[in-house]
Amino acid sequence: MARYTWQESTSEFGGFSGLDIAANGRDFVAVTDRGFLARGVLMRDDEEIIGVKLDHFAAIEPSQTTEKLDNDAEAVAIGADGIYISYEQDHRVIHLVGTGPALRSPTHPDFRLFPRNGGIEALAVDEKGLLHALPERFRRGGAFPVYRLDGSEWSVITTLDPVGGFEPAGASFGPDGALYVLERAFTGYGFRSRVRRVIETDQGWRDDEVFRSPTGRHDNLEGIAAWRDEDGHIRLTMISDNNFFFFQRTEFVEYTVPPELAIRHRTP
Repeated sequence: MARYTWQESTSEFGGFSGLDIAANGRDFVAVTDRGFLARGVLMRDDEEIIGVKLDHFAAIEPSQTTEKLDNDAEAVAIGADGIYISYEQDHRVIHLVGTGPALRSPTHPDFRLFPRNGGIEALAVDEKGLLHALPERFRRGGAFPVYRLDGSEWSVITTLDPVGGFEPAGASFGPDGALYVLERAFTGYGFRSRVRRVIETDQGWRDDEVFRSPTGRHDNLEGIAAWRDEDGHIRLTMISDNNFFFFQRTEFVEYTVPPELAIRHRTP
């Protein structure tokens, strides 16, 4: 495990709720719950993060207001032709292509049922280019649904049973094809974090826990990106939301998926 605390003097810096990283493990995009988009590069020394070069930090939509209910961006995912961003409060997913205006993605009937502060918290694009989404607090039949957008229609491809009070906070497809879901729980004293790995087998969907942190080890981890490093290991890079409080911090946290887990998951 490694971590790096990120600080900038840029106005509106903080509140990072979504993260995605290119296959090189360096180029990243992130969104904040005040509706800002960050682009930059993770500076590394022997694969360890030692700095952040911030190339862009601006409102996601130039015409947006300062109203939080409109701008509460929670997740971001890099697609083949742009990036996808989800919002809660005003539940929606947008698609940014180049410098053009934001395109509003289709919706699912469930989206109207999401709690105001519990909508789409996680987005991930698979190897086929299909977008997936998970809500934070909405449950179908007691489990968290995983939605997939194919063309113009969303469908529920599987559900994830809740574990130990954890709720989805972020997601990313790894280079192994598995969906890594970051989950968090607040104990009243601090945050706990958990990552589960979800795969489809001939016998159906299954998931296993990759890691779980005790209360207070990390801050409020909300964004996750999975990629493969130069040694062939799958890295999970996560970012924390400091909620714009002075006593919280924005940090990148990285874990390596244990090789024995990766081997075990190759065979259903």
